[in-house]
Amino acid sequence: MPPTLLKHKGRPVPCIAPWSNEYVPLPRLMAVAGMLAIKGQRRAAGTLWRPWLEKRGAGEPDYGGVHGPRQRDCMLRLLCQVCGVPVARTELGRPWLLEAHHGAARWPEREVTTHPPTCEECQPVANIQCRPNRGRFASVRVGRVLADGVYGQLFRPGTPRPVPIGRQQTLYAGDPQLRWMLAGQMAATLLDVTVVDMHTQKPTALCAAAP
Repeated sequence: MPPTLLKHKGRPVPCIAPWSNEYVPLPRLMAVAGMLAIKGQRRAAGTLWRPWLEKRGAGEPDYGGVHGPRQRDCMLRLLCQVCGVPVARTELGRPWLLEAHHGAARWPEREVTTHPPTCEECQPVANIQCRPNRGRFASVRVGRVLADGVYGQLFRPGTPRPVPIGRQQTLYAGDPQLRWMLAGQMAATLLDVTVVDMHTQKPTALCAAAP
């Protein structure tokens, strides 16, 4: 059953946007058996994810934030990040919004993104509301999605606790550094990508001119 699109003061709140009562203070991090762990929790094999509460609609929405578990759910199940409904596939693929990087080499083929898909009906809303790239998105259709990345904060062993390394980054399946990452979002590599008009969902001149 897809989630209901919630509104706050008449304004739609995207499915992946967190609400103020869903935030969890970051627990104390520790180094256990050569990997990052959260104090008081048994570290299972695999990725260590930042904890969240699931209380959608409780408190005030944070339009600039991302609720990690819902983001992963939308990415894995190919749900619209705004309304939470499965996105429809056409002969060109599934609908997506990406930061517009016209002129960049190979863009948008093999673009790595943490944005889940966005259905055609929700794209105009997301284009206006999503921060910090409001109004600077390109609509594309994606033929294949490889959900092979994890976006988060990397740490190194330290005393008395692990120390963060640089800015947040994306690591990929099989990278040994993953055991030292506190993951926040899933990242996907997009393949067979076609740039389309946001309103008609037809290929644009940019796509037609591409080699």
